[in-house]
Amino acid sequence: MSIHSFRASWSWLHLALVLLLALSIGGCASVVDRDPVRINVVGMESLPGVGMEIRFGLKLRVQNPNDDAIDFDGVALELELNGKPFATGVSDAQGSVPRYGETVIVVPVTVSAISFVRQAMGMVEDEPADSVPYVLSGKLGGGLFRGMRFRDEGKLSLPGTGTPPKPN
Repeated sequence: MSIHSFRASWSWLHLALVLLLALSIGGCASVVDRDPVRINVVGMESLPGVGMEIRFGLKLRVQNPNDDAIDFDGVALELELNGKPFATGVSDAQGSVPRYGETVIVVPVTVSAISFVRQAMGMVEDEPADSVPYVLSGKLGGGLFRGMRFRDEGKLSLPGTGTPPKPN
């Protein structure tokens, strides 16, 4: 191989690397400007359990505060109650959240008997409360980098607690 052909090959390789770098930086810049999605727990529905587990459908509201639609392919999550692991769930749900829009996803969630007993014992030992602090974390699958992480914190209201509404 002559020195002239070596320099020509090196020039093409150098040009290809510069173009690849420029495209990568441009792609990252468009992702950086994107606001994170907002995911909140909006409800629960009972599902049939198997053996000593409890199952329910956790309803999540996904809000997209961006100018582009967000496509998703799958959801995985973990739910903590009172600072302790409580439930996990996955779903192969697919869809799209429109630009400046929202959608509700139902994720089947499993609670082991041990987690349920641990939470029940904790509630008996503590003072009765009308709500329980929760932390929801997980991943919304799909997208440019194969998913986006989310986290939501708040309090879940327990049914049958609190003061009844006053009549008008």
